[in-house]
This record gives sequence, C-alpha cells and structure tokens, in this order.
Amino acid sequence: MPAQNGRDLLIRVDMLGDGTFVAIAGLRATRISFNAETVDVTSLESTGGWRELLAGAGVKTASISGAGVFKDEGTDERARQIFFDGEIPNFQVVIPDFGTIEGPFQLTALDYAGSYNGEASYELSLASAGQLTFLAA
Repeated sequence: MPAQNGRDLLIRVDMLGDGTFVAIAGLRATRISFNAETVDVTSLESTGGWRELLAGAGVKTASISGAGVFKDEGTDERARQIFFDGEIPNFQVVIPDFGTIEGPFQLTALDYAGSYNGEASYELSLASAGQLTFLAA
C-alpha cells in the first residue's frame, strides 16, 4: 500500500440526525484510537504460570481527536451544539484505503485557542458511546 495523505483522514458528523454526514471543516490533524480491556482469568492451573485472558470479554472503546481552524460556520455551530446539548450523534471516520468507522460518539472536550498574531483554532475529543460499524474501502 502506498503512503497516504493525512488530510484524507476525515471526521464527519451527522448534521441533522438523518444520516447526512458532513466533514468537520478546518481540521488539520485527526486521530482515532481503538482499545479493548482485558479480562484476566489466570489461575493456579494456568500453564507455566502464564497469564490467561478471556477472549471477547473486555469493554471495547474508540476515541477520536482533531485539531484545526475555523472554516465553516455550519460544522462549527454543530460541534458547539453537540457539546452544550449533551447529544450523542453518529460520526464517521474515513480512513483512506482502509474503510469507514461509524457510530455514536460523545463530544467530551472542545477547546478554543488563539493568539493576537495568529488564527483562532480549536481541538475536539470524542469518545465512543455505543457499537461501531466498519465498512471496508
């Protein structure tokens, strides 16, 4: 697989709750992380004293983060609305040549910053809030 452009990794939000996804504008950096807790079932009978884990038993989570500059009033307002209203809408993360992850996420952090001689910027963090689906590219 050839190298991919980082700008092709998109975070998209369901704007109206009807499955109409729009990319959050102005993002410069995005990241998605997947995690799974382990359930330790090691006992005195474990072979060689090695730890044993119970397959499929741990809680799975995903987190998304992004940082960028203000570019689009619609998606900027939607992010603020999601945070202040405590909504948990569907988001999509498009990973180039890999696929699309979709599901409910809670906006857990929304940071704004700016300096007198630079652009205003924002950062956001999302935490999975239900089952996610994956559609291969």
